[in-house]
Amino acid sequence: MIDRMKELIYYKEHLEQHILPFWQRALDTEFGGVYTCYTNTGDRLISTDKFTWSQGRFLWLWSRIARMSRQGLLAENVPDYTLHARRTYHFIHEHAFLPNGNVSFLLTREGQQKEQDTSFYADCFVVLGFTEYARLTGERDALNQAVQLFRRIEARLAAGTARSEPYPIPEGYEAHGFSMIMLNVSQELADALEEAGDSRAPDIRSSSAAYMEKIMTVFRTEQNIILEVIPSNGDADADTLLARHVNPGHTIECMWFVLTEARKLGRADIIRQALEVTKQAYALGWDPVHSGLLRYVDRDGGAPRGGTTPGDGRFERLVADTWDMKLWWPHSEAVYTMLLCCELSGGDAEFADMYHRVKDYTFRTFPNLDIGVGEWIQIRDRQGEPASSVVALPVKDPYHIMRNLLLAIQLLS
Repeated sequence: MIDRMKELIYYKEHLEQHILPFWQRALDTEFGGVYTCYTNTGDRLISTDKFTWSQGRFLWLWSRIARMSRQGLLAENVPDYTLHARRTYHFIHEHAFLPNGNVSFLLTREGQQKEQDTSFYADCFVVLGFTEYARLTGERDALNQAVQLFRRIEARLAAGTARSEPYPIPEGYEAHGFSMIMLNVSQELADALEEAGDSRAPDIRSSSAAYMEKIMTVFRTEQNIILEVIPSNGDADADTLLARHVNPGHTIECMWFVLTEARKLGRADIIRQALEVTKQAYALGWDPVHSGLLRYVDRDGGAPRGGTTPGDGRFERLVADTWDMKLWWPHSEAVYTMLLCCELSGGDAEFADMYHRVKDYTFRTFPNLDIGVGEWIQIRDRQGEPASSVVALPVKDPYHIMRNLLLAIQLLS
């Protein structure tokens, strides 16, 4: 069983006492945006450069906090959050866009472009940030920009020209992560357009439904496993390490996207499938020795295995060398996903047990015990000890922990 009021109080206190103070100190009150290039422990800022990926995510967070506070779900200062969300929106709007309409991947503190079309994921997070900012302020320009950028992303994906650093997909493979991020972007954009009474909403919603369907048909196996990449030739039984590996945390995060969309569209069949996929991801990913979710596993369980693939081998080395790490984001995502599964399954006792296990491990492993710094020590080894590694970007990520705390608060409220 889950004591909803007890959990609600816990998440609000953790957000207010451990997470928000760190990010309040990280604001750039002069140029807008937020500093994210900190050490894993969070005690030292190592660069004032700004990854657009992180700035878009931060805009979503500050806009959502302001909206939830306005709704009475949080006791935060709405004008302060709105003010800095506006500063961040204008920083991105004025500095991040390239002449071709895509966004620059990396900016200086002042907004000078340092790295350009490096990853379409940066564009996706700008769409999400602009969308949430438009829901907060009602600014039509922000919503129109979000739609235009979304259309550019879709065109790049269709043409095969979208880069996906820091982990490019090897030639001959198709990535689950592409449909996954596009599902999340399109569902939030569709929500905003529906709220605004915009005639473009049905078209974006149909895109969202299509991405959901693709995830649950193309990437889901008969065993309810989501494969992270699949051969472009459709060989589901390929015995390479890339084709065999599973990212349990990515699957679990994706399933709350799927569950949210399926509930909105009244797709009880997909809700049932997504619940089973979540159980399977937990079963494959849970570390039987040290607890917590392993970063990567084989589709049959245990360490990833399989043959090599032609190419530079960067993705394969990542999977083979870091498979047993414990990272902050799969755990914060799993906490919220299991909570949502408890609700949509009608109180399934198995989900309640998984929820309590994940929550217990997460909140005794990741939060920084130095309350003067706060936040989490986000990157850990298999035993749960802090690790000096870079995951994706050399940043302390502002997104997953706060987003999942906010979503949990909304759900429990």
